[in-house]
Amino acid sequence: MSSKAIREYDAKLLLAYWLERAPPAHKSATTSSAFKYPAPKVAQIQWDPATNTITPESHLPPWIHNTKLVAKPDQLIKRRGKAGLLALNKDWEGAKQWIAERAGKPQKVEAVTGTLNNFIVEPFLPHPSNAEYYVCINSAREGDSILFTHEGGVDVGDVDAKALRLNIPVQGDFPSRAEFASTLLVNVPDARKEAITDFLIRLYSVYVDLHFAYLEINPLVVLDNGEIHFLDMAAKLDQTAESICGPKWAIARDLSIYDADGGVGAAPTGGSKVTADRGPPMVWPAPFGRDLTKEEAYIQKLDGSTGASLKLTVLNAEGRVWTMVAGGGASVVYSDAIAAHGFADELANYGEYSGAPTEGQTFEYAKTIIDLMTRGTPRQEGKILIIGGGIANFTNVAATFKGIIRALKLYKAPLIAHNVKIFVRRGGPNYQEGLKAMRLLGESLGVPIRVFGPDTHITEIVPLALGIKLKDRQESAHSIPPTAPGSPKASATEVPADDNVPPTPGAIGTIHPSGERTQPNDVVVRFDTEKRAPSTRPDFRPFDAQTRSFVYGLQPRAIQGMLDFDYSCKRDAPSVAAMIYPFGGHHIQKFYWGTRETLLPVYTSLEEAVKKHPEVDVVVNFASSRSVYSSTLECLRHEQIKSIALIAEGVPERHAREILWLAKQKGVLIIGPATVGGIKPGCFRIGNSGGMMDNIIASKLYRAGSVGYVSKSGGMSNELNNILSLVTNGTYEGIAIGGDRYPGSTFIDHLLRYEADPECKMLVLLGEVGGIEEYRVIDAVKSGKITKPIVAWAIGTCAKMFTTEVQFGHAGSMANSDMETADAKNRAMREAGFIVPETFEELPAALRDTYERLVSQGAIKPNSEVDPPVIPMDYKWAQELGLIRKPAAFISTISDERGQELLYAGMRISDVFKEEIGLGGVVSLLWFKRRMPPWATKFIEMVLMLTADHGPAVSGAMNTIVATRAGKDLISSLASGLLTIGSRFGGALDEAASMFSNARDTGLTPREFVDESRKANKLISGIGHKIKSVNNPDLRVELVKEYVHKNFPSHSLLDYALAVEKVTTSKKDTLILNVDGCIAVCFVDLLRDSGAFTREEADEYIKIGTLNGLFVLGRSIGFIGHHLDQKRLRAPLYRHPADDIFINMADVSQPRVLGKMQ
Repeated sequence: MSSKAIREYDAKLLLAYWLERAPPAHKSATTSSAFKYPAPKVAQIQWDPATNTITPESHLPPWIHNTKLVAKPDQLIKRRGKAGLLALNKDWEGAKQWIAERAGKPQKVEAVTGTLNNFIVEPFLPHPSNAEYYVCINSAREGDSILFTHEGGVDVGDVDAKALRLNIPVQGDFPSRAEFASTLLVNVPDARKEAITDFLIRLYSVYVDLHFAYLEINPLVVLDNGEIHFLDMAAKLDQTAESICGPKWAIARDLSIYDADGGVGAAPTGGSKVTADRGPPMVWPAPFGRDLTKEEAYIQKLDGSTGASLKLTVLNAEGRVWTMVAGGGASVVYSDAIAAHGFADELANYGEYSGAPTEGQTFEYAKTIIDLMTRGTPRQEGKILIIGGGIANFTNVAATFKGIIRALKLYKAPLIAHNVKIFVRRGGPNYQEGLKAMRLLGESLGVPIRVFGPDTHITEIVPLALGIKLKDRQESAHSIPPTAPGSPKASATEVPADDNVPPTPGAIGTIHPSGERTQPNDVVVRFDTEKRAPSTRPDFRPFDAQTRSFVYGLQPRAIQGMLDFDYSCKRDAPSVAAMIYPFGGHHIQKFYWGTRETLLPVYTSLEEAVKKHPEVDVVVNFASSRSVYSSTLECLRHEQIKSIALIAEGVPERHAREILWLAKQKGVLIIGPATVGGIKPGCFRIGNSGGMMDNIIASKLYRAGSVGYVSKSGGMSNELNNILSLVTNGTYEGIAIGGDRYPGSTFIDHLLRYEADPECKMLVLLGEVGGIEEYRVIDAVKSGKITKPIVAWAIGTCAKMFTTEVQFGHAGSMANSDMETADAKNRAMREAGFIVPETFEELPAALRDTYERLVSQGAIKPNSEVDPPVIPMDYKWAQELGLIRKPAAFISTISDERGQELLYAGMRISDVFKEEIGLGGVVSLLWFKRRMPPWATKFIEMVLMLTADHGPAVSGAMNTIVATRAGKDLISSLASGLLTIGSRFGGALDEAASMFSNARDTGLTPREFVDESRKANKLISGIGHKIKSVNNPDLRVELVKEYVHKNFPSHSLLDYALAVEKVTTSKKDTLILNVDGCIAVCFVDLLRDSGAFTREEADEYIKIGTLNGLFVLGRSIGFIGHHLDQKRLRAPLYRHPADDIFINMADVSQPRVLGKMQ
C-alpha cells in the first residue's frame, strides 16, 4: 500500500520540525517575516503489555507537571470526542490516571473493538469558539486540494458541502497569496488572514516536500495575537516515498533535536540502536482493532526483506476457510467468491504471495498459515484450505509449490487431526509439474487434495470446496493444445547480392558491397539495418505488427519472451530494437530468434538510441522505483516516443502524477506504473505480459481475436486471456493499467481506443474496489461515447464483510466512500447498460453469451484457426522442467549454497555456530566430509597455530616479503610465498607420513628403517633440524607430543617415530624428530585410530596431499602477516646486495652460434 496513515504524534512532529524548514512548494510560495511558527509541545505515552505499565515520567517533558493537559488515544480512531475518548483540562495526575484506567483495556468504537495502547498528551488551550478553523489537504489524480472553513471543531459537519476549496493542479500555475486569501479566507477576520495565509502556504509546502497523501487539522486554532495551534490532526504519508523522504521523516522523530524544556517526549525506542538515518524510522500503525498478531508481524517483516510480495491478515482465527492465494487481484477474487457464497464469517484470513518468492520464502509463508489453521480444538466439520491463484506471468509455479509442499508435510499430523481438505488451482510457468507434485502429495499425505489447472475457471474451486451445488452450467471449454507444425520460412530480411558484384564461392558465402558476408547456414540472423520510416499508425492503435521498442534496463528474460512472441506471430523483425542501460557501456547482447540467434545493441543513453532508431516509438521501462521518474522524464523529452510502459512497483504517487500529466500534455500513452504491461495478439507484447510461451499458445495470443479488455491486475489479465480463448475467438488487445492509485492511463483511455478501433468488436472491463475510474466509463456509455457491448465486473465485493479495514493487494484497492465500493460500481454499471454478471464466477458465461450474440448478428466473423510456429524451449527451462538431461561438468560433495541456508557437508551453517565446532570442525567437514571428535578438531587447530609462521628468513616468508616490497597485492605476494612449499620447504609432511607408516606397516624395526634409508642414500623426511637438538628441543614438538599423549586414544606411529629418533640422535644430536615429522605421524594416528575413517580412507587422505594442506593453510596466516607488516612499514623495493652474489661470466673466447637473418 502506498498511502498509509500515521499517528497524530508523528504528524505533529513532522509539522513542528519541517514547517519552518521545508523548501517552498513554488518560488512564489513565500511567507511574511512576522509569521510565528507553532512551538512543538506534544508527548507520547505507550502501554507496555509485558509489564502492564505506561511510559515513565522520566521520559516525558517537564511541562506536563505545570500546565493543564489534554489526553487522548493516538490509534487512528475517528471522532474520539464523541466516543468519550478525550480528557480535557486535566493536571498530570488526572491525565495519568485517565490513561492508566484505559491502557491495555478493550474499547469499542462504533462497530470496532480494539485495545488502547498508545496515547498523546498536549497542553490544554482555552480559546474562543470563533478561533477554531478546519483545514484539510488531500490528493487526487488531477492535483491537490486545500479545503478550509471558518467553522471548525467537533461539530464541523459535512466538510465537502460547506468548506471552501482551492485546487492546485499538477501542471498548473501555483496560486498567489491573494488567491489563497480570496478563495479560502473570505469568512476570516482581516486581522487573522495574514497569519492563516502564511500558515496554509507553509503547510502545503510541507505536504509536498514530505510526500503527504492526506492531512487534516480540526480544529486549527488561530488567536488574535497571530499564534497558531493545531489541536487534532489526521495524516497519511506515501510510504513508497520512503527512499526519498525517509531521512526527513526520521529527523523529525529524533527527540534530541528539540529543546530539553520545550517540547516533546516519548517512550524509549531501543536505547543506542543504530538506525539508517538520524532519528528512528517512521512507524506505520495498524488500523484500530487490527493490532498485528505475531504471525502477521512476521510475514510483514518477511515481506520487507524481499522483492516479492507476501501479505497476511488474520480475519477470524477460528474460521473454517483458509486461503493461500498467488497474486494481488486473484486474492481479492477468491475472497469475493467465498463471501458471495455466504461464508464471509468463516473466512479466516486474507493474503497473497506474488512476485516470484523463493522456495524458502514460500515455505515460511505457508508454514505460518498452516500453523494458524491447525491450532485449537478440531471442528467436527473440518477445515478447508484453498491454494489458489491466477495464471502467473513469470513465477515458476512448481518452485513455489515446493515450499508449500514442505510446509504441508511438516504439518501432516495436525492437518489430519483437523480434517483439512485442500483444493488447488493454478496456472503459469511449469504449472504442470507443480500440480503433479500436489497430486502425488495427496496420495501420501493422508489429507484429501483436489487439483485443478487453468482449464478450470479461477474461482470454480470455491463452491466445490464449500460443498455448494450450483445450478447446471454449460460444460467448460478446453484450450486447444498447441500443435507442432514445421517452422515458418525465415522472416529475417534477406540481403540481396549486388548484380554488379560477382559472388564469391559458396564455401565462404556471399560478400556484399557493404563488406558484410552472409551464408546460407548462418546461425546469427541479421535484419534490415537500414533506417525504417517512423510509424503512421492511427492514435487509437499504439501497437501493431510493425511496432518497435526500446527496453530500458537489462532484462534478458523479458526481452527473450518478447522475441519469442514476435516469432510466434510471424513478425518480419523483432519488436525490440535496442536496450538502454546507462551503467554498462556500449555492447551487444545475443538473443534467440526461433532456432537461430540475433544481436541487439545496448546503448548508454536514450538520446543515442533515438538517433539510430527513428522507427522506435515505444519504451518498455524496467527501471526501479527509485530511477523510473528520471528515466521516464528523459523519455518524454523525445517527441519520437509515443507510448511508455512503466513496470516498476512502489513509484511515489507524486512522481506518478507528474509523469501522467506531463505525458498527457505531450500526447504520450503511459501504461503503469506497477503493471505487467499489456499485449496485442499477433502484434506486440510488453515485457512479461501473457506469461510463458505455453500460455501464449494455449490462450491463442499469437493471432488477433475480437475482444479488447482493460484490467488493473496483471495476473487477472492472464486469466482474461485464458477465459477469452475458451469462450470467444480471443483477445484483440489487453492492457493491465496497474494497481496504483494514479495509473498513467485509466480504463476510459483504453476503452475509448477500443471503441474507435473497427477491428475491436467487444469490450471487457475488470475493475476493483477503490477509486472512481469506473464511473468515467459509465459516463461515456451514458453519453454515447461508447456504444460497443461491454462486459464488466468490479472485484472486491467482499470488503463490506470485513469489520476492520483491510488493505487488498493493490495500492489503490481501498474504498474511501460508498461509491468506491465494488458493489456500488457493479450496480451503477449494470444500471448504465453494461453486461454485469451476478458474481465473478458467472463472468465466462456472460462473455460467451455476448460473443455468441455478436456472431449471430454478424458483427463478429470468426476466422479459421492458424497454426502457430514451434518455439524451441530454452535449454535451462527444459532442464528445469525435467525434459532433458546432461552430465554435470563438475561434481562437488562438500558444500551447497543453493537452498535457504549454506551447508557444509550436510551441516547447516547456523548449526556450525550453534554447536561451536570451531575452525577445526569446519576443516573436518570440508576436507573429510564428516564430524570428527573434539580432540581431533582441536588437534587440527593446534597444527594450524604451530605452523602459522617460522620467522622471516625461511624461503616462503622471504618470497612473500620481496613480492610485497615490489608493490604486489596481497594475493600475488601470498602466491609467491606458497609456491616455495615443496619437498625442501614445508612440504615434507606427506612424505614423512608415508615413509614412517610404510616402514612400520612392512614390519621394519626403527633401526632397520634407518639402516635401509642410509643404504638407499635417502634422507628420512621429518628427521633433522638445523638448530634444534636433543639438548635444545623444539618446543613445538614437545607441545604436540604432550597433547597427543594426553588426548589421543592411540599414538602407535608417534611411538615408532620417537624410537627412530633415538637411533638417529645416537649418530648426531640434531637428527631429532622435527615439527613436520611429528605432526605427520600424529595425523596418521588420528586418521587410523579415531574411528572416523577406514584404513583405506586414511591411506587415501595421506596420498592426496591432506597433510601438506594443513601446512599450506597454517603458513598462509604467517605469509599474510608478513605482507601486511611490510605494507605497514612502507618498505621500499628490495634489491639484493651485489657482494652477496658470486657472478661467473662465461669466457668470451668460447665459440658461439650466431643467428643469421635472411
